[in-house]
Amino acid sequence: MALEQKLSLKLTQKLVMTPSLQQAIKLLQMTRMELDHLLTQELVENPVLEDQREEREDEASVEEKEAQAEKDEKEKAEDELDHEESMDNIDLEDYFGDYWESSGYASMNEHREGPPLENTLSRQPDLYDHLLWQLHMADIPQKLREIAELVIGNLTPDGFLVATSEELCALGDGSGGDPYEEREVEAALALVRSFDPPGIAWNDLRGSLLAQLRHSIARREEEEAGRNGNAPVANELEGLALTVLEDHWDAFLRRQFPSIAKQLGIDLADLEPVIELIKTFDTRPGRGFDSERAVYIEPDVWVRRVSGEYVIQLNDDGMPRLRVSRAYRRMLQKMKSEGKQADAQQFIKEKIRSAVWLIKSLDQRQRTIYKVATSIVKQQREFLDQGIERLRPMVLRDVAEDIEMHESTVSRVVSNKYIHTPRGVFPMKFFFHSGIDREYGDNISSLTVKRKIEKLIEAENPKKPLSDSELMRILNREGIQIARRTVAKYRDELNIPSSTDRKKIF
Repeated sequence: MALEQKLSLKLTQKLVMTPSLQQAIKLLQMTRMELDHLLTQELVENPVLEDQREEREDEASVEEKEAQAEKDEKEKAEDELDHEESMDNIDLEDYFGDYWESSGYASMNEHREGPPLENTLSRQPDLYDHLLWQLHMADIPQKLREIAELVIGNLTPDGFLVATSEELCALGDGSGGDPYEEREVEAALALVRSFDPPGIAWNDLRGSLLAQLRHSIARREEEEAGRNGNAPVANELEGLALTVLEDHWDAFLRRQFPSIAKQLGIDLADLEPVIELIKTFDTRPGRGFDSERAVYIEPDVWVRRVSGEYVIQLNDDGMPRLRVSRAYRRMLQKMKSEGKQADAQQFIKEKIRSAVWLIKSLDQRQRTIYKVATSIVKQQREFLDQGIERLRPMVLRDVAEDIEMHESTVSRVVSNKYIHTPRGVFPMKFFFHSGIDREYGDNISSLTVKRKIEKLIEAENPKKPLSDSELMRILNREGIQIARRTVAKYRDELNIPSSTDRKKIF
């Protein structure tokens, strides 16, 4: 079989992700903070990039610096004229007495220590730090301290103990020695439970609520004794709350309040303040020491109402305004004219090309965000005018067709970005959600239906809460075609309990 060479032409079409396109897509889905970090990094790494804001600030400050220099020279001349007269009025021996009497260097040259490094906090103290601080401040035997540290280490962030007394005893001293005695563990538990906040280190909610109630009673009695000087008077409401938690806990969890009132021999109306008192205590006593920091949102787009129209403005505050340095462009032209330093020319060309790509991609990102924001405002005008009740259903395709872009581009734009409107600050994804059919008029937004369900439950008769079926029938009478399971789903998403759990005492 003979081999031969041939030449042939083939025409094909394919999509190629150029570096500039990849960079544009990467910038498009970045948050504002990520973009700011990227631009700052590029300013450091690419010498041909410069920030226009810094140059304007430098130009504006030249005149101020010159005026300040003239003022300093004038003050310096006046000080020199008065120097001899001023020195005559100073008692040098008294002024420098401390320096002449002491040996070695003057105290002004001595090293002054700053605050110790361990006093510089890198984070807020959490529940464990707070408890350990109280433990280390207590004057107790070393073995009791070790067991108390073991107890604190077995607490959840909410303050509940996840190990039983038997498990704590079996742990021993951690070095293969004998297990702890039960009385030692109980003493350590009592010590940790006496710490702030009240109600910690219990295995169940009942014990935590009882501890908080007893602490509240002791504090009230202490205040009354200190204020009046008399023995405190027993509070009937607190006594009933103790009885409910100690003897009727299961019925309390099942909300069998009529049965509890009957067993206590009181009216149902008299039981209501007892239940309300129990509700004032914290079901998660350790959450007050949550070390998670608040996340602050800075909107990418501002929507303001001016003369009845909505004006869209991109939030560029604090963002670098990039441009290619004129100095490097002149340097490149000079090198070309002289025909020297080919390697340097290639380096500058690559950096200029990279800078231009970045500037173009950044400009395209801003224009795309502006287009998407404009389309959202146009299609949700009634929401901006009248509120959540007029929010219309909208999907990514609606905006993509409006601005003549692909849905994936719109999805990248609205991801992790926020818009500030006269109705508040919302994620851009907030405006994209499904709709529910209506017998008349346009479809209604699922968020609007949730708001209607929330209002119906707020206005219901607490004696006879509305069931999911009743809510469905009310919405159907308003022309909203919705199923009972959908009502239950929306109610769960709103964190609203069922009608059985919503019953109140009257």
